[in-house]
Amino acid sequence: MNKKKRFPLVLVALLLFFQSLIGITAQAADDFSVNANAGYAIDADSGKVFFNQDGDTPKGIASITKTITAYLVLDAIKQQKITWEQEVPISEYAEKLSTAPELSNVALVSGQKYTVKDLFEAMIVQSANACAVALAELIAGNEHTFVNQMREQLTKWGINDATIINSSGLSNVYLGEHMYPGTQEDDENLMSARDVAIVTQHLIKDFPEVLETSKIKEKTFAPNSSQPDEMKNWNVMLFEGPNYKEGVDGLKTGTTDLAGACFVGTIQKDGRRVITVILNALDQPNDENARFAETGKLMDYCLNNWSQQDVTVAGQTPTDKKELKVTEGKEKTVALAMEKPVKLWVRSDMDPKDLTIKTTLDQSLLDNNAIIAPVHKNEKIGTVSVALTQDTLGYVQENEGATADLVTKNEVQKANTFELIWQKITGLFA
Repeated sequence: MNKKKRFPLVLVALLLFFQSLIGITAQAADDFSVNANAGYAIDADSGKVFFNQDGDTPKGIASITKTITAYLVLDAIKQQKITWEQEVPISEYAEKLSTAPELSNVALVSGQKYTVKDLFEAMIVQSANACAVALAELIAGNEHTFVNQMREQLTKWGINDATIINSSGLSNVYLGEHMYPGTQEDDENLMSARDVAIVTQHLIKDFPEVLETSKIKEKTFAPNSSQPDEMKNWNVMLFEGPNYKEGVDGLKTGTTDLAGACFVGTIQKDGRRVITVILNALDQPNDENARFAETGKLMDYCLNNWSQQDVTVAGQTPTDKKELKVTEGKEKTVALAMEKPVKLWVRSDMDPKDLTIKTTLDQSLLDNNAIIAPVHKNEKIGTVSVALTQDTLGYVQENEGATADLVTKNEVQKANTFELIWQKITGLFA
């Protein structure tokens, strides 16, 4: 009898326990934060923003700058302006910079033979500052002209609030007379975490081969030169240990006194790729790997709390535009539909049925917001954008988002002459 009386109490306790777990999961999805000055995360393919913590304010980015330099190098190779095996002359400036003991570098010696590939690998793996300078000088003739090209590239991507003054990410204090004209000794490169994500998204999409370099753990730089260097990747997430994470294959660290410990990372898992940005990990004084610890948490948050789901079906009628007026047709209207289903990234605490749907008609096909008969079935006449009403994070760039073509659901034949005359007569009386 005692057991029979206790069983319902046990069942109730279990139900309450599982309800509490559900509540904790939702709260974690909504209240997650990183211990850093800024954090940001996106889906690499669609640009969907998964996380934004002060991601729109420009901050120091240090050697994350080299992602822009890398893009321009890879673009120059694509355009056949330079080649991987091309020898790179080492200027007195680059040679001297490479010997600064407090900076991340590989030793460069004027007169030695270094290829573009040698310097590119050292720039990404070892974060070699002098190699970034040498590549900038090769492409543009001098670093200042290269900086202008970096700025032009950012503008093309819609980035207008960044401060870029050198190719490496160093503070001007290390550059002496080589500072960009009009800048001050304590100036550094500044970008928002959002802008870093945009640069990284373009880099990975346009030149995915960069990840073959960024995942190199260790390698000998210029083994046939007089001063070969052993390189070890600063990204400890590639190595066995407490910060290792399977699927991480990039991308770039950055550290200066102003910027703090920064890292733009990327992970590929279960057919999806996530880009994460950590600017100035605040626990760095206590944990030298704080930036990677925060990156790991942010990657787990994105992978565990965001999933892609079908939120509409093919042939579904948009709620804000169910039909379109037809002129000179046998019918006065034509029904509208979304041509294909729409997938959205949905966070675990969001309702995938609560949608904001916005229809945009192609005005070049219309006359006075009406389509002229004949109208064919499945004729494209606009687009439909779909978003979760609860999702305020949006996409990393304005031109991104989930859309479907807006099409006609059926055909409408052109009215004959008698019908057209009658329409005009009844129209006059109406």
